[in-house]
Amino acid sequence: MEKALVERLEAAVARLEAAIASGSISASERALDGDLPAAATDPAILAFDELVEGPLRRVVAAAEKIGGKVLETTKVLEEAFEVEKSLLIKAKQSQKPDIAGLQEFVKPLNDVLTKAQTLTEGRKPEYFNHLKTTADSLTALAWIAFLGKDCGMSFPTAHVEECWQMAEFYNNKVLVEYRNSNPDHVEWAKALKELYVPSLRDYVKKNYPLGPVWGPAGAAGPKAPAPTPATPPVATASAPAPKAPAARSPAPPPLPPKSLFEGETSTSSSKPKQGMSAVFQEINSGKPVTSGLRKVTDDMKTKNRTDRTGVVNAPEKSAPRGGAFSFKTGPPKMELQMGRKWVVENQVGKKELVIDDCDSKQSVYVYGCKDSVLQVKGKVNNITLDKCTKTGILFTDVVAAFEIVNCNGVEVQCQGSAPTIAIDNTSGCQLYLGKDALGASITTAKSSEVNILVLGSEPHGDWVQHSLPEQFLHTFKDGQFVTTPVTHSAG
Repeated sequence: MEKALVERLEAAVARLEAAIASGSISASERALDGDLPAAATDPAILAFDELVEGPLRRVVAAAEKIGGKVLETTKVLEEAFEVEKSLLIKAKQSQKPDIAGLQEFVKPLNDVLTKAQTLTEGRKPEYFNHLKTTADSLTALAWIAFLGKDCGMSFPTAHVEECWQMAEFYNNKVLVEYRNSNPDHVEWAKALKELYVPSLRDYVKKNYPLGPVWGPAGAAGPKAPAPTPATPPVATASAPAPKAPAARSPAPPPLPPKSLFEGETSTSSSKPKQGMSAVFQEINSGKPVTSGLRKVTDDMKTKNRTDRTGVVNAPEKSAPRGGAFSFKTGPPKMELQMGRKWVVENQVGKKELVIDDCDSKQSVYVYGCKDSVLQVKGKVNNITLDKCTKTGILFTDVVAAFEIVNCNGVEVQCQGSAPTIAIDNTSGCQLYLGKDALGASITTAKSSEVNILVLGSEPHGDWVQHSLPEQFLHTFKDGQFVTTPVTHSAG
């Protein structure tokens, strides 16, 4: 095992030296040459090398059998992964950048993504589906731009999955087109999917679940020396060391607390006892306990007093303090991020939200909205509704799936088609399906009050409601459990 590890380290260092010699690493990165061997031994970088040598090599091997444009776009894919690795190394030796610095940091990756996108432009080229699959999938590498949950991006693992979902549309076309004619193309498509899901997704989930690891504050390029604790200056011939201040005597300990049975601390036994001590002394004196009590006359009894009634007046309720029953929300947001993802967040009471400039490569993510209505005009890749309350959404078509997660009292209407609809951990969902969406596969989990409404058989019929079951009966038959929905009938 030690021999294999040494061989992997030597191979990693050799590739880094070759990258420096070929100029693929910038001048600022060459200044980090002293830290490159240390970075090459990082477990996350070694795991990335395994990703390249394993799944990525299988994609390249399949592309070499096909040749032409497929090989060309696969070489761009290979280049993008090499740039990703150099950025991971550079991140560990640089401090976390701001937005402007981030744009400069990811510029090498953006250049490669632009190169891949250029191959798909113009007149529809040969192997167009291969080229689109590669170009769309490379956006998954942009997870390295994640700076935190408020940066507007999904978390790295989710970002990789979302980007592959967009690319999988064209990848499936490759599988369908060549499944009975050319196994090399099928092998290429399957290897590419394995590269991203599960390989890249699992790599990011294990090593960078919260984004790239940045260097210490103050690091710019080469690693800054670790700060050392402050020490007194050393005396020299020209400047004697200052005298250390005299040590202060320790403060006296605090006074002991008062006795639990005394109202005040007594310093003299001649003073009369007070507080609970006086009470116990009185009890132990032998005198009648009730001798000092006052006599309650009839006019002092509550039932005979005219100034009091049995009605208890409730105090006026004061308005709750701001934030006492509210939860923290971020600013409202509705924007297109990186040309791929529409983000609609924290919209409250907005009934006329519209997304009309969209295409099948884009996704829509709706989060934290309340008492709002969103309309999505046109076909998009997928739509996700997350943590929304009393929110409605009207959409035309989705390529992959429509998802409802952690919502309460939502209404959804599909005017076109949706292959998959998933409802998870949701209470109250009204789902209106047009005729083109009746073939959708609907999955529910941990959800209640889910109703599906479809148009009647008549041309202008009313909506017919179908309630999805919430209770299930599990019985053990023939060596396995059989699950059936519980039905209720009138007795």
